[in-house]
Amino acid sequence: MSNDQPNPMRWIAALRHPNFLPYAGAVLAVWLALSIWILSPVLHREPFAFFLAAVVIAARFFGFGPALLCSFLSAACLDFIVLPPRFAFSLSGADLEKLFVFLAMAVLVSSLARQKTQAESRAERTVREMAAIVECSDDAIFSTDREGVITSWNRGAERLYGYSAEEAVGSPVLLLSPPERRAESGRNIVVLSQGGHVESHQTERMRKDGTLVPIVLTVSPLRNAKGGIVGASAIARDISALKQSEEAIRRSEKLATAGRLAASVAHEINNPLEAVLNLLYLARNDPGRAEQYLSMAEDEVNRVARLAQQTLGFVRDTKGPSRLNPAKIMDEILLLYSSKLESKRILISRRYRTSCEIDGYSGELRQLLMNLLVNAVDAMDRGGSLQVRVEAGRDWSDGREGVRITVADSGTGIPSESLGRIFEPFYTTKKDGGTGMGLWVSRGIVQKHGGSIRVRSRVNGDRSGTVFSVFLPYEQTASRVA
Repeated sequence: MSNDQPNPMRWIAALRHPNFLPYAGAVLAVWLALSIWILSPVLHREPFAFFLAAVVIAARFFGFGPALLCSFLSAACLDFIVLPPRFAFSLSGADLEKLFVFLAMAVLVSSLARQKTQAESRAERTVREMAAIVECSDDAIFSTDREGVITSWNRGAERLYGYSAEEAVGSPVLLLSPPERRAESGRNIVVLSQGGHVESHQTERMRKDGTLVPIVLTVSPLRNAKGGIVGASAIARDISALKQSEEAIRRSEKLATAGRLAASVAHEINNPLEAVLNLLYLARNDPGRAEQYLSMAEDEVNRVARLAQQTLGFVRDTKGPSRLNPAKIMDEILLLYSSKLESKRILISRRYRTSCEIDGYSGELRQLLMNLLVNAVDAMDRGGSLQVRVEAGRDWSDGREGVRITVADSGTGIPSESLGRIFEPFYTTKKDGGTGMGLWVSRGIVQKHGGSIRVRSRVNGDRSGTVFSVFLPYEQTASRVA
């Protein structure tokens, strides 16, 4: 359209512009206030109240700019129509003061009203954004009331548990817990009802189809404006993929450990097999002592069988824990590595103060002790010393009774800057090899058995070396997930 557009058309375009409407609303508010004042003679005594209300309405619904327009239009109406002399812009000193006070109050009230409107708008926008974040989150997020009944349910919860929002809302939260973990969920409800907080922890929950899923669960209390507890909110994250990858890494490390055993086992088996061949030759050529030679050969064959059985113990996966003797397993591992220990002339000091047994997984406990022993041997030069202790002990944190296993070497030690990272995956201090998985897997095995592992090390002076201390409780307290 050309620039010489007629003025009426420009006015129509301006009227259609959205920014014009708030100011038109402000003018309408002034007109309504003036009309009410004119039509109601009873209210003529308080004309300022009507126009101040018009300013508040303009600020509340149209914005600060229209409120300012409303304020000045109201002042003009008060001066020209309401205050004497009417229909003239002429006021006495007292009326002029009232008019200035009105303008100041109008500007202040409009500013406060606008700030309140903006605050409410921001709050509503924040609530909408938070609701959108919760609804679109990949994590399962839901809330319950004080009795543990589900009150909200997002899409992530639908994907994780398999229940729709219509099915879940109104159902007890115990619906999600497998039977063996109902007591855990009940304790969480009690803790939250008392104002406590349930820290993030790994656990298991049950899907609609009855399958179990490992999750990381965080539960927090919900409070009202007065601080009273009205329910709880829970965030659950599916860690199935993480658990599968960790298990794959552990199995890989377990197979690598078994591979490292091959050289030692081959040497240990070769010696008794060579002795068997010699004894069979002697029995064939000395019939008078054949029975003695065959008995000795049988002992050597039994030794080979024991070595093979011990090797299988590293890779065999047991379905559940069994009673184990840590001292006996440590002796078996020392026997497997006797050749390496003898070749490096390492002096071994054993101190077994207990013959008690613990609940555990045989293959994993062997892998744990072998990792500690191999690391100790690799850290020492020829002529080092290795101290191995198995004794009754207590957990330093909670006083539980169990077995404490200590492996101390006189090696080069671990630098302080590396000491805090040795249990991280893929971190290694071995310059010529090492996967960096051994100690990470070892810590996982200890945690799976409900125990703890600590390390102390010194790199300077004549008494350098490293001490690993492992505590394992008598009874199995940790599950595969927790």
